[in-house]
Amino acid sequence: MVEPYRERAARVAGADLWTRTAEGGDFRILPDGCMDLLLVDDGLVVAGPDERAWTGSAPRGTRFAGIRFGPGTAPGFFGVPARELLNERVPLAELWSPNRTRRLLDRIRSAPDPATALDIEVAKLVEEPTDRLISYVLRSVRDGLLRGTAGVSRLAATVGLSERQLHRRSLDAFGYGPKMLDRVLWMNVALDHARTGLALADVAMLTGYADQAHLTRDVKALTGLPPKILLA
Repeated sequence: MVEPYRERAARVAGADLWTRTAEGGDFRILPDGCMDLLLVDDGLVVAGPDERAWTGSAPRGTRFAGIRFGPGTAPGFFGVPARELLNERVPLAELWSPNRTRRLLDRIRSAPDPATALDIEVAKLVEEPTDRLISYVLRSVRDGLLRGTAGVSRLAATVGLSERQLHRRSLDAFGYGPKMLDRVLWMNVALDHARTGLALADVAMLTGYADQAHLTRDVKALTGLPPKILLA
């Protein structure tokens, strides 16, 4: 039986636990600013932040479980800057030692419910709180403060950094700079509004795009498809 995608809050603050069984064939994952630790048939895999849609395929019945870390929260757990994992999928054993990875995988696979065990074991290992600067950057983006041409320079001045310093800190935390983070997160907000049936012109106005054409260009650049086809 192919189980649908399911998601709930994880034990790690700001993270989600999700499960899915592949229907078979190709799939498309939209960029969302997050990083995931994936439990798949052949082990534990780290999905880095994406700046464009990730396309892949899996045989029907392939089981996936994952912890989706909120933007900026995963580099401390994995021990590498987010920029090094941009648009990448790598085995966890390439970031941690093979022995450490194997012990974690054995604890998860020996449990009655591997997805729940993944959630529990990851929560035990998370120690480092998110940098306050990174939390502020993320909050500023979500509040719409970077919408417009002067947003990044205004944010840099507010936190007492040069734009170059802010960009570097953001690359380490998110995998991309503040403006790219803004594009990715607000594209997802726009798509969520569009899924309710709201007209794209109204979505564009509501989410800070210049017009519907601007929204369409940005969605296509980030996902590979224009919004009408993507949403269909």
